[in-house]
Amino acid sequence: MSFFRSSSESVPLEAEAVRPGMLVSVRNLEKSYAHGTSRTYVLRRITIDVKDGEFVSIMGPSGAGKSTLLHILGMHDSAWTGEYYFLDHPVHKLTAKDRAQLHKVNIGFVFQSYHLLDHLTVYENLDIPLSYRDIRKSERESMVCDILDRFAIVGKKDLYPNQLSGGQQQLVAVARAVISNPKVILADEPTGNLHTSQGKEIMELFKKLNEAGTTIIQVTHSEVNAAYGRRIIHLRDGWVVDE
Repeated sequence: MSFFRSSSESVPLEAEAVRPGMLVSVRNLEKSYAHGTSRTYVLRRITIDVKDGEFVSIMGPSGAGKSTLLHILGMHDSAWTGEYYFLDHPVHKLTAKDRAQLHKVNIGFVFQSYHLLDHLTVYENLDIPLSYRDIRKSERESMVCDILDRFAIVGKKDLYPNQLSGGQQQLVAVARAVISNPKVILADEPTGNLHTSQGKEIMELFKKLNEAGTTIIQVTHSEVNAAYGRRIIHLRDGWVVDE
């Protein structure tokens, strides 16, 4: 359960106890930058829990801290304070190596700008996450073929990203995120660069993945996309203001 604070309030609050068994449990998380003797806060005292199997949408105006929070949850950013437990592992206490391993095994990340490697084919882009893990080449080949078939992109496997439409690139990006069966998919404005019909296709895909048991946390500006989630967390000026 989250506590909600207005950005005008500054009296410290004692964070709720961490709830064991949660997929994600964050307590008093803060992110800031120093400017001489002053400090600018991007996130303030964030306390949230996400259960295994949930579909959560994070909304808020530009500059609210949505993407920053998502990248912290994805373990791309370690320069923050507070407590973050992932599957009861204390992320805030882990070494960079252990955080990276926890991320690789459990988290799939979908970026707004796709982040496919331009010099690799679709097949090779899908193989990349598997190459980080101790999986035999023959098994990796089978997994890539399965995901190509599942996402109906077998005919695109030898193409390069610049030969695909935006919707096709995002479809490959989602396929790459789920190929290693992560516990959670983190999606940062996953339909922001897509046409309405392409965006709906991606959101329907997320819905099916969630119904099959994958936890999804998405950042979105779209009320329509947010409604795919079972609950919505609103951020403003770095604070959780409503849920």
